[in-house]
Amino acid sequence: MTDMTVGKPLSLVFRFSLPLLAGNLLQQMYNMVDSIVVGKFVGKEALAAVGNSYIINFLLTSLFMGIGLGATILISQFFGAKQNSRVKETVDTMYIALLVSGAAVTVIGLLIAEPLLRLMNTPEGLTLDWSIQYLRILFLGTIFSFGYNINAGILQGLGDSKLPLLFLSVATVLNIILDILFVAGFGWGVFGVALATIIAQAFSFMFGIFFINKRVDAIKISFRHLRFNQSILFQSVRIGLPAGLQNMLFSVGTMTLQRLVNSYGPAFMAGYSSVGKIDTFAFMPLTSFATAVTTFVGQNVGAGKMDRVKNGVRSTMFLAGVVCIVISILVITFSRYLIMAFSNDEEVIRTGVEFLHRLMPPYILLAVLFVINSALRGAGTSFIPLLSTAVSLLIFRVPLAYFLNNHYGKYEMFWCYGIGWAAGVLIAAGYYLSGRWKRKAYQSLNNVKDSE
Repeated sequence: MTDMTVGKPLSLVFRFSLPLLAGNLLQQMYNMVDSIVVGKFVGKEALAAVGNSYIINFLLTSLFMGIGLGATILISQFFGAKQNSRVKETVDTMYIALLVSGAAVTVIGLLIAEPLLRLMNTPEGLTLDWSIQYLRILFLGTIFSFGYNINAGILQGLGDSKLPLLFLSVATVLNIILDILFVAGFGWGVFGVALATIIAQAFSFMFGIFFINKRVDAIKISFRHLRFNQSILFQSVRIGLPAGLQNMLFSVGTMTLQRLVNSYGPAFMAGYSSVGKIDTFAFMPLTSFATAVTTFVGQNVGAGKMDRVKNGVRSTMFLAGVVCIVISILVITFSRYLIMAFSNDEEVIRTGVEFLHRLMPPYILLAVLFVINSALRGAGTSFIPLLSTAVSLLIFRVPLAYFLNNHYGKYEMFWCYGIGWAAGVLIAAGYYLSGRWKRKAYQSLNNVKDSE
C-alpha cells in the first residue's frame, strides 16, 4: 500500500499509474481479443454484434460502478486519516451492495436487452441475434464483473495498484485461451467469446478475494460476517452517484450515436466498433493517471494536506498530456494497420481510418477533461464532472453528430468528439481554476474527522 500524503507528487502519481496502466491494458486486451477472434473467425456481423452490445451492458452497470467509485474515494480518505476500522466497514458495506445490485442488474439486463438493441436500430438478422445472445450471457456474469471492480477499487483506495494487475494477468491469459478454444476450436462463435469473458471475470473475482484476505491485514472478506453501515453507503452514494449518472449519460448519448451509425449497415458498424476498441486502448493511460490523481487527492484531503493537491494535479496533467500527444501521433500514423487487425473488409477499414483521423487530433482535450474531473471527485466535488460531461455529450457531441452527418457526410460526423471535449474542458477547468472546489474538500475532511 502507498501513502500518498508524503513524497514527490510526480513520482508518486507516475509509479502508482504504471501497474494501473498495465492492468487496464490487460483488461481491454481480453475485451479486444473477443472482437479480433469473432472478426477473424466468424465475420463482420459478429464483430458488429460484440461492439454494438458493449454500450448497453455499460449503461446498466454504470450506476453501481459510480457508487463503487464513491466507496474507493471514501477508502482513500479514511486511509489517509489512518482510520482502518472505517476502511473495513466501507468494504463490508460495498460487498453487501454488490450482492443486491448485481442480482438486480442481471434480471433487468436479461429483460430489456432485446428492446434496447432494437431501439438502437440494430440490423435484423445475424447482427441482432448475436447481439442479443452476447448481451444476455454477459448479464449472467454481472456479479463477477462487479466483484472484480470492487476488489480493484478497495486496493486502489489503499494505494495498492499492483495486486489488481495480478488478478487481471491471470484473467487475461485465461480469457485468451478460452476465446481461441471456444471459437476456433469448438466453433461456438459469439456465444463462445461471451462465455469466455464471464468465466475469466469469475476467476479474477475469486482470485482477488483470496489475495486480499491473504495480503491485506486490515481487511478480511467473509460473506458470513459482513456488517452493513447505512451512513457509509449514504456517503458512497453522495460522492459516487453523480459519477454513476455521468456514466449513464455517456451510455445514453453513445447509444443515440450508435443508432445513427447502425443506419449505415454492418460494415460501417464494424469499422466504428473497431475504432472503439482502439480508442479504449489509447484511453487507458488517461484512465490510469486519472485513477492515480483521484487516490492522491483523496488521501491528501483525508490527511488535511490541501497544499499538495494542486501539485498532484499539475504533475498528472503533465504526464497525461505528454503521453496523449505521443499516442495520437502513433495511432494516426498506423491507423490502417490497426483497423486491419480486426477485419480485411475494405469498407470496414475505410470507416475505421476516417474515424481515427478525426478522433485523435483533439485527443489531448480529453486528457485535460478527464484528469480535472477525476481530481475534483477525489476532493469530494461530483456535480461539476457530471455537468461537464452532460454538456459535452448531450448538448454538443450527439446533436453535432447528426448535424455534421446530414450536412457534410457520414465521416464528418466524427468531428463531434473533439468539439464536445472542448466544451467540457471549459466548464471543468474554469471551476477548478476558480478554487471553489476547496470548500468541498474541507467538507470531506470534516466528514472524515466526524466519523472518528
